[in-house]
Amino acid sequence: MIYLIDALAARGIENILVCPPGSGIDAVARDHGIRVHNLFCAGDLDLPFAYRLTQFIKAEKPALVHCHSRRGADVLGGLAASFAAVPAVVSRRVDNTELRLVAGLRYRPFRKVIAISSAIAAVLEGRGIEASRIEVIRSAVDADAFAAAPECGALRREFAIPDDAFAIAAAGQLIARKGHRFLLQAVADLKDRHARLRLVIFGDGQLGNALRAQAVSLGLGGIVQFAGFREDLDDYIGCFDLLVHPASAEGLGVAVLKAAAAGVAVVACDAGGLRESVVHGETGLLVPAEDAAALRAAIAGLMDDDERRAAFGAAGRERMQNEFSIARMADRHISLYESLLDG
Repeated sequence: MIYLIDALAARGIENILVCPPGSGIDAVARDHGIRVHNLFCAGDLDLPFAYRLTQFIKAEKPALVHCHSRRGADVLGGLAASFAAVPAVVSRRVDNTELRLVAGLRYRPFRKVIAISSAIAAVLEGRGIEASRIEVIRSAVDADAFAAAPECGALRREFAIPDDAFAIAAAGQLIARKGHRFLLQAVADLKDRHARLRLVIFGDGQLGNALRAQAVSLGLGGIVQFAGFREDLDDYIGCFDLLVHPASAEGLGVAVLKAAAAGVAVVACDAGGLRESVVHGETGLLVPAEDAAALRAAIAGLMDDDERRAAFGAAGRERMQNEFSIARMADRHISLYESLLDG
């Protein structure tokens, strides 16, 4: 969202970000010099929030309201825009399904629903949202931010990764659909043959303790480390030899996009939007979801083939620069906004 706001501002389009006080995006937006208006929201049933937002929209008189699929923003944001008689669009970033009735009510106030992948668009259509109301605009990644060679010494010291180790990163919430349990099994199956293998898992979640216990039971104590959520991951994602993203469901996979932008080859599951973030056999490998043996084979193949891995990384970076640029994403949004306002 910050990428989009900055890019719109650079094109002379004024923005106001409405978000809860003290939220993560609140601090980031202010650091970027973005105008922010704070409104507390307790969730989808916080009707006083909808009233306050309606009054704010009426006072500011924006040409368009763009809501994002966060707690309260889509349901109540759409209602507020309707009450203020301002056209609205909403971005959808997740591929989880919902009841057709719920989807119909959720998206009724919006002229367009912006899906960040074709996989999400298909989910929306399956829930009864008309194809004519859905626009696919992929998320962007700032490839230039990954252009400089990262400083990897500190990373290797922090995680005690030997200089000759093959280092794998995984990044995502520690929840069932992210598939970490299959990755741990794959690494366990590889450890005897590949003694230099190391895995660092970034992220927090409800399965943290269970996954740590699984790692211990598989004898991975000296191989796998759980790093928790790290705001500075972008600074050293390029230090890893491979990113593995074993999710069985994914809207697009921001971690995958960032790894590709950093020139890191990717192994991911053939599921959801990952089919769009990874080109199989060109920027990485796609394997069946929830299949530890397939993950093991893909990882082993790339560990043993430095040339192919480097080629995947270079192709991934070029693709991020050409197809997932901030400029391309912003231009697509502007075209959509103009089509709604001119129509």
